[in-house]
Amino acid sequence: MNFLYLLTLAVALAGLVALDFTHKLAFTKNAKAALAATGIPYIFFVIWDFTGINLGIFFKGASPYLTGLMIAPDFPVEELFFLAVLCYSTLIMATWLPIVLKRRQK
Repeated sequence: MNFLYLLTLAVALAGLVALDFTHKLAFTKNAKAALAATGIPYIFFVIWDFTGINLGIFFKGASPYLTGLMIAPDFPVEELFFLAVLCYSTLIMATWLPIVLKRRQK
């Protein structure tokens, strides 16, 4: 089993947490709102994935970078981490961008 992709996703999540807490962007400002802003889309995308798998649209391709650990047929464990990175990075960008733009205006 190859853990390279999973490790990369875990490092990306750790980097997002570091950015978030260093710059006080999301969870340190309002943990409930941040949890809702990441949790609701996360659940939506998990349901989306399962729906796509059941309809035969999504499938697990052959990749040497996956661990082989599966949550369900055609649903690798890495997908859970990928969706977390996707939702959390979107939240970080949405909270950081207004700060950066405001600093540029000064």
